[in-house]
Amino acid sequence: MTQEGPSQKPSGFQAADGMTMIAVAGQVGCGTLASVLIAVFLGIYLDRLFGTRPILLILLVLGSAPLSLILTYLIAVRATRINTKPKTTTNDIEETRGDIKGE
Repeated sequence: MTQEGPSQKPSGFQAADGMTMIAVAGQVGCGTLASVLIAVFLGIYLDRLFGTRPILLILLVLGSAPLSLILTYLIAVRATRINTKPKTTTNDIEETRGDIKGE
């Protein structure tokens, strides 16, 4: 005996949410790696150019840490905005058309 009742609402977590999280994690990882690598190579180049052996390298690598945190925050905010946009369904469009016509 099974009861046929109203369909249950899906839970708050969807497969698309998981894919969004994976994409955000990939963007954060690549952004962090890129900022650190740029800081290292730029620091080595500038130290050779000015003759200041490890000073600029250390400063740029330490400066890349706050940059990575800011980058992580911006990526997360952008993903949140994209993920929370209201989705329009065909029922919403039909209801709106009915309201406009005065029906």
